[in-house]
Amino acid sequence: MASADQLINAFTTLLVTIDPPGLAPLFLGLTTGMSRAQRTQVALRGSTIAFIILAVFALFGAGVLGVLGISIGAFRIAGGLLLFWIAFEMVFEKRQDRKEKATEVAITKDHIENVAVFPLALPLIAGPGAISATILLAGTLATSIGKLQLIGVIAANLLLTFLMLLVAERLDRFLGVTGRAILTRLLGVILAALAAQFVVDGAKAALNLISATPH
Repeated sequence: MASADQLINAFTTLLVTIDPPGLAPLFLGLTTGMSRAQRTQVALRGSTIAFIILAVFALFGAGVLGVLGISIGAFRIAGGLLLFWIAFEMVFEKRQDRKEKATEVAITKDHIENVAVFPLALPLIAGPGAISATILLAGTLATSIGKLQLIGVIAANLLLTFLMLLVAERLDRFLGVTGRAILTRLLGVILAALAAQFVVDGAKAALNLISATPH
């Protein structure tokens, strides 16, 4: 069973990588012209699909790595570096620009009824960062109970994301440009620290594996 600190760390990591406040203005852009009921339907469907994607990676991601011959330590280092890059983008306002470009492409190429799947569920909610974080966290919560707890943490994050999308219009007005910039940078710094911890843990695991290998 995971400790309270592990669960808090897992919740924080996923919360920062999914970034529900940052999704709010993008969600509004995706659902322009929709009624409130239609927006609710898109938000619910997108959040549900994203939960299924992340839950599958929480349960089977480590197994896939094993088949490919990739150690958890190596993946922690790679995933930590990826999360650090996302944190860098958040601090220097690069990530929002990239997400907005993905949103614009989807609006022109996909029918409006499909936006819940692409790009809302994938890649805006369950993007590479969230998937990497999920596999990394699954490696630290290796027991069956730990996996169930991680799925609970994922569900809590996606519920929060769904609620954030429901109040997207009000949240966007409340935060404003300055508020969004401050919040994104603050979350970016927190994610950078968590990413650095993943790299440190991965390096320790890799070094232990090397030292344990018979020569």
